[in-house]
Amino acid sequence: MVISSFHPPVRTLMGPGPSDVHPRILDALGRPTLGHLDPLFIGMMDETKTLLKYAFQTSNELTLPISAPGSAGMEACFVNLIEPGDKVLVCVNGVFGTRMIENATRCGATAIRLDFPWGTAVDPVAVEAVLKEHDDIKILAFVHAETSTGALSDAQTLCGLAKKYQVLSIVDAVTSMGGVPLLVDEWGADAAYSGSQKCLSCTPGLSPVTFSDAAVAVIKTRKHPVQSWFLDMNLILGYWGEGGKRAYHHTAPVNALYGLHESLVMLQEEGLENAWQRHAAMHTALAAGLDSLGIQFVVPAGQRLPQLNTIYIPEGIDDAKTRQYLLANYDLEIGAGLGVLAGKVWRIGLMGYSARMENITLLLTALAAAMSEQGYSCDAASAIAAAQATVA
Repeated sequence: MVISSFHPPVRTLMGPGPSDVHPRILDALGRPTLGHLDPLFIGMMDETKTLLKYAFQTSNELTLPISAPGSAGMEACFVNLIEPGDKVLVCVNGVFGTRMIENATRCGATAIRLDFPWGTAVDPVAVEAVLKEHDDIKILAFVHAETSTGALSDAQTLCGLAKKYQVLSIVDAVTSMGGVPLLVDEWGADAAYSGSQKCLSCTPGLSPVTFSDAAVAVIKTRKHPVQSWFLDMNLILGYWGEGGKRAYHHTAPVNALYGLHESLVMLQEEGLENAWQRHAAMHTALAAGLDSLGIQFVVPAGQRLPQLNTIYIPEGIDDAKTRQYLLANYDLEIGAGLGVLAGKVWRIGLMGYSARMENITLLLTALAAAMSEQGYSCDAASAIAAAQATVA
């Protein structure tokens, strides 16, 4: 069998990630590759760190992109801050909270699991009750923006509780960075991680992380070695330190970092507040259009992520058949449900470059056509008019 070059079709990505990659970022990815210890590349690394500090809204010196996807960012936070025997309170309101449990237990910690209904935010009152009950908890971990459900939790209050009870906080910000307010220093978060492929509209494969001074102190005074050599911050710091000579740790994904750098430049150009407002406006437009189609949201209005919209599949509509119809007829991707929501919901992403009115118009048109094929009565034109009216 002769295998030829792969040429993918142009899709519109409106699932839970990756999002559409902006043409400027695609252009950046194709620039000439430099050596990863080239002085010019090292200068770009320093700029990337500065831009990430802006995106995280932090002055933390230990702020950098892990050379792996968001799951590695999660693992980096857990393996560096947890030692065997530590007690960790993990809030679970979706799939990614359960992954936090996995990380904590694999580090040898005792994980206290605090569950909340899927599709709802973490309840700070319940969290404080557990913190009061256990005075030996070392870390509070929670998902700020739960990608499996579209629920947004109150990270400011939760990080405040961590400070009140003198525990460290780990914040999953994979889907929140660039889409909703994420204020690491103001909120007092100790460790946070994100991903390049969501609201930053870069390609998958990089995970921005940031650690507070308190978190760095814990990392530097560990009694046991970090269980992951590749993710050991004590070693990575030698390569990602500020300026000067860099110690070899691994071969950085040079061109992928060009893309991340460009995406962060674009975020700076737009302005964080403007990016948050754009995502909110596009969510309002989408919600109006979906309401016109008779489609209901899973998450209550006050707890919804604007950039990740989880909606119930109307009765009588086939999940997989609909998504396949969108892909085959419109080159449009939306996401299926995960875990307890599998087969019951669709997840619609409005992240980064995907958060545009033309994408919403395409989605409403395609969804109405797909459901009409299955006997569902709906009018795409009315849905589109309702969406456009919100931004008129």
